[in-house]
Amino acid sequence: MRIAQPSTELPLRPQVELSGLWHRYRGPASSGDWTLRDIDFQLRPGELVGLLGPSGCGKTTLLRLIAGFERPDRGVVRIGGQEVAGPQRWLPPERRGVGMVFQDYALFPHLDAWRNACFGLRRGQDSSRAAWLLELLGLKGLEQRYPHELSGGQRQRLALARALAPGSALVLLDEPFSNLDVEVRLRLRAELPGVLARCGASGVIVTHDPEEALAICDRVAVLEAGRLHQCASPQELVNCPATAFVGRFVLQGNLLSAQWQGHRLRTPLGWLEPEGPAPLDVANPGEEPLQVLLSPQGLELFPDDTAEAWVVGREFLGREWLYQVQSDGQRLRLRLPLSADYDRGQRCRLQLRAGEPARLFPGGQPLRA
Repeated sequence: MRIAQPSTELPLRPQVELSGLWHRYRGPASSGDWTLRDIDFQLRPGELVGLLGPSGCGKTTLLRLIAGFERPDRGVVRIGGQEVAGPQRWLPPERRGVGMVFQDYALFPHLDAWRNACFGLRRGQDSSRAAWLLELLGLKGLEQRYPHELSGGQRQRLALARALAPGSALVLLDEPFSNLDVEVRLRLRAELPGVLARCGASGVIVTHDPEEALAICDRVAVLEAGRLHQCASPQELVNCPATAFVGRFVLQGNLLSAQWQGHRLRTPLGWLEPEGPAPLDVANPGEEPLQVLLSPQGLELFPDDTAEAWVVGREFLGREWLYQVQSDGQRLRLRLPLSADYDRGQRCRLQLRAGEPARLFPGGQPLRA
């Protein structure tokens, strides 16, 4: 039997490391509340990590702290192993070697595409990398055009080329695809991981779209109200959400209050068995209230004129419907086959679908008697 020799290679140093990071804005227009609270985060070399969360959760602020546009109130920021922000250390943005891609492109309107791409190069630095990037990003032949002569997709490609041209090992992208039409957005986001890999760069991308983050990122960091709920691979987020918020926001799942009664769980829509073909992941099996996370496929809908729930909207998804149903003070999402045909305002009865997996989280509101 061959015995494997222990590896002598040292572990790769994180490209970005945030430790105990706190931040809040100050000024007459600021509330003074913390925008980020005790953030610990690492970006590995060659990795693309998404910062995902609702508007106002702190995603862009976190990006600005890494870039050096904001100073942390507490904590340390390291890039490539070097401390760039901390209690006794501050490195300005231009000395951090970070490339930025903004939502609104931020190109110089008086410079053509070639001069925009070369803008970040140092005096005397070889421009062949800029030429290679323009070709890689499909902009060859457009070097003499000005930003207003380019399409939205071409301008965003040019902004990415400018960020990577100086040889940046780290690129920060602030919702770079939000201003693009659907076809261009899907094409560019599919190309981004490959472009970063070809350049040997790591990336952090801000997005509020769970589908986008799960589609292209190696890991996704989910934030809410300045707190980091979970940073994990897309597969882990989908299969093992760490908190009820991650399940609701990332998976677009439904949260129901629940309580143990004997060996079963009582919810407003019926009973769940903790044992069976789809066992529950019990986070806290005590007597306190719990929350049950169910996917949009975990509920069924039946017409019932006497029911207290009603349809408030539906969306056609091609192969199925996405219904929104108001029930007991909350709006629930249901994915149903095309054969399900309910009108807005129609009364209906909700029922748990047998065999659907569910997850339990501590908390929630006590059920009515």
